[in-house]
Amino acid sequence: MLSRRSAQLLLATVGFALCFAVFGSISAMMPILKKQLHLTPLQASLAVATPVLLGSLGRIPLGWLADRYGGRKIFSLVMLASVLPAVAMAYVTSFPQLLACGFFTGIALAVFSVGVGFVSRWYPPEKQGTALGIYGAGNVGQSLAAYGSPLLVGALGYAWGFWMFALLLAIWLVVFVVCARDAERRAPAPTLAQMLAPARNPQALRLSLYYFLTFGGFVAMAGYLPIFLTEWFDLSAGDAGMRTAGFILVATSARPFGGWLADKIGGLEVLRAVFPMVTTCALLMSLPHLLPFTLGALMMAAGIGLGNGAVFKLVPEYFPQSVGTVTGFVGAAGGLGGFFPPLLVGAVYQQTGSFSPAFWLLGCVAMFCYWQTRSPRLSARLA
Repeated sequence: MLSRRSAQLLLATVGFALCFAVFGSISAMMPILKKQLHLTPLQASLAVATPVLLGSLGRIPLGWLADRYGGRKIFSLVMLASVLPAVAMAYVTSFPQLLACGFFTGIALAVFSVGVGFVSRWYPPEKQGTALGIYGAGNVGQSLAAYGSPLLVGALGYAWGFWMFALLLAIWLVVFVVCARDAERRAPAPTLAQMLAPARNPQALRLSLYYFLTFGGFVAMAGYLPIFLTEWFDLSAGDAGMRTAGFILVATSARPFGGWLADKIGGLEVLRAVFPMVTTCALLMSLPHLLPFTLGALMMAAGIGLGNGAVFKLVPEYFPQSVGTVTGFVGAAGGLGGFFPPLLVGAVYQQTGSFSPAFWLLGCVAMFCYWQTRSPRLSARLA
């Protein structure tokens, strides 16, 4: 029998996973959409990136609204708002329609900050890390979409690549509305000025940069891997989906381990190992051969998963009095890290016919992040 707080954690985690599946269905279906709508590489990249824009920027106001009006109400509204564009995706017949529906589907990604506020209030500070680690594992929903959408298309038809996850989310919305409850509020909701304050703090900006690479890398890679694998290596949509699901599972599994490892040796030490690892993986993935690409992708999944866990270990160490606000700001930056890289990759591929230069640039960004972790000012805050 689940305790009351465990039941609320389960409700939020499944809701987040199904929202992430709705969001992930667009990238999972992109190889099919690309052929049906005759998209250029840049158009396909823009279509993958567009949902991430709302999913990133929406995290800050939605987190604030959840603080002010309660996570149960805002989580329910976000789930409802995620179902509608997912249903509409099956009727898309042009590139502008794809962008419009994709943009509004991004609300499903933004639900992360709502769930953080909802879950964290049910647990004391010493147990919030574990609870939020479990909640964050809802990222696995994108793996469900990456693997499931192509299979659903083959079994039930094109529309069900989107509709199945919308249907499951609609059912869970009913369960959530009936069973979910808000925990007692412990502190007043932050003001708008407090919500925007991290934008002026250099340490918050550094953490945002790290999350821009680690979580942004996860979102970008999970969204773009089906295109890499079908365009560069001529794999089928089903095979590409299965490999993408493996990438997502590795990254999601590594995230809680990254937090645990950061508890043992320090978040900065974990990141100082992760960023050179990402550089090495980017170089492997720049090679136009499936074996080194696969090896680099799996190692990168582990690396950015560890990095995700380590970054959020550092947030309460630097900002013990404003964890929620800084989490929303850093989380938004991470989401934006999933928006810009696909656009760059699409532009590079359209101009050069190769994805390799984009991976070289990724390696350079990872080494810049590593250099930032060596900052004496940053390390001094932990001394």
